[in-house]
Amino acid sequence: MAQMDDVAAIAATRHARKHVVTASTDSVDFLHPVKKGDTICLEAFVTWTHNTSMEVFVKAVTENLILGDRKVCATAFLTMVAIDENNNPTQVPSVYPESKEESFLHKDGLKRAELRKERRRNSKEMAQTFGTSFPWN
Repeated sequence: MAQMDDVAAIAATRHARKHVVTASTDSVDFLHPVKKGDTICLEAFVTWTHNTSMEVFVKAVTENLILGDRKVCATAFLTMVAIDENNNPTQVPSVYPESKEESFLHKDGLKRAELRKERRRNSKEMAQTFGTSFPWN
């Protein structure tokens, strides 16, 4: 998962040509196991933007180097925010999808962003409910 975050940051930085921070990670879906001796190749690209944030799709592909079998082992969407030299959010360029895969992901970007906002509201409510003390009593 840390590597997925790193690759997403590289894709977002290349898109914005600015420093970025991770704002959120949607659910990481593990689709196939990675077995001992397999390699993993990560690929990421910016699918959608809004003002200062970028949605980045990350795909992890595992390969058995002996057999040549390849499988998508995980996918995720991460939201990265571009920051300026004072660590303040700063504008990012729009996305212009070029492939059918990019267009497929781009068309529902706003819908996923709205779902993230709702999830964030729920997370804030949970944080407020449980506070900073442990155990909760």
